[in-house]
Amino acid sequence: MTSNRYTPPKLDWGLVLILMLLFLVSAISIYSAQTTGQYTENFLLKQVVWYAVGTGIIAAVITLDSDQLKKISWYVYGLGIVLLGFLIVAPSSIAPVINGAKAWYKVPGMGSLQPAELVKVFIILVLAKTIDEHHQKNVYKTMQTDLWLLIKLVGLTMVPLLLVMQQPDLGTSLVFLAIMLGMIFISGISWKLLAPIFGTGAALAGTILYFVLWHPDILEKYLGVKEYQFARIYSWIDPYNYQSSTGFQLTRSLLAIGSGETSGKGYGTREVYLPESHTDFIFSIVGEEFGFVGASIVVSLFFLLIYHITKIGMETKNNFYTYICVGVISMVTFHVFQNIGMTIGLLPITGIPLPFISYGGSSLMGNMLAMGLIFSIRYHYKKYMFSTND
Repeated sequence: MTSNRYTPPKLDWGLVLILMLLFLVSAISIYSAQTTGQYTENFLLKQVVWYAVGTGIIAAVITLDSDQLKKISWYVYGLGIVLLGFLIVAPSSIAPVINGAKAWYKVPGMGSLQPAELVKVFIILVLAKTIDEHHQKNVYKTMQTDLWLLIKLVGLTMVPLLLVMQQPDLGTSLVFLAIMLGMIFISGISWKLLAPIFGTGAALAGTILYFVLWHPDILEKYLGVKEYQFARIYSWIDPYNYQSSTGFQLTRSLLAIGSGETSGKGYGTREVYLPESHTDFIFSIVGEEFGFVGASIVVSLFFLLIYHITKIGMETKNNFYTYICVGVISMVTFHVFQNIGMTIGLLPITGIPLPFISYGGSSLMGNMLAMGLIFSIRYHYKKYMFSTND
């Protein structure tokens, strides 16, 4: 028996609070970064505008329920593929090369737009729908059905991934892979199928790293890898030996964070020159000015965000919603882990921004779009009496 009584649509105020705190951290950090004298633009004002745009995106997405999200998933995925594909052939007047990558469109009135940031969310939607529909059609699992699901998930991810690699954009490519792997892990595919595949992949990655470190000449000769392409790995392993070139950014970041010690030097008291500190290396500002205490608070905010989304995904009985939550968690977690990891030397520098804190309109719009999906899940959550369905 199912009752018609249910909880009315509601806003997730817990998530609102977390986003407001992240905005506060972003505003404080960006304002400090732009006062060092190396910039003339008002990045804080632009970030506030992007947050306003992101709020509008959330307001639009929150109105869509699961059926509507499923209906538009293939359309937005297709739109994303077209936008990524057109970047390859678009003239420089429309898609200029910035920092060696052709990844942005010029948009009048808003500067530039990086479509790959939105495509991350589009991939989450289409993979979630694919997994959900696959299990509805294949009630009884076999190795063949699991293999077919794996092929579909990998194929849907590889199309935008290959297009992004043409830009080239290693960081975004890794995010696509992180989203795909996270959703594969919870898709219900048998580990008898996954274990040998991922084991082989791990062994291959280890082999490549071995040749990069000890036999780069073999990779240069047989795979055509250029010498300068090894620089990013070498400068990560031994940044101080490359501090005048490719290791400069990392050594300055390590100096900034380390000099902050426990409680930091104080807001606005920066002594370490660090280029592009308002974008990818904004965590270094937090570490220098607020020390270990401030950095821990920022990490804790992301932990609360991920925990909150995890809780929503576990509470809903709608599998499509659960898959969306896993995709968003995979995306945010990888962003945070990679960004903070590269600023403290644990991971190579890949140009991945810190979600909701680094300056950047495209990145913020993509993250706010993802949060719009989470808000929609909570907003349309219906808890029926004596029912197991949402």
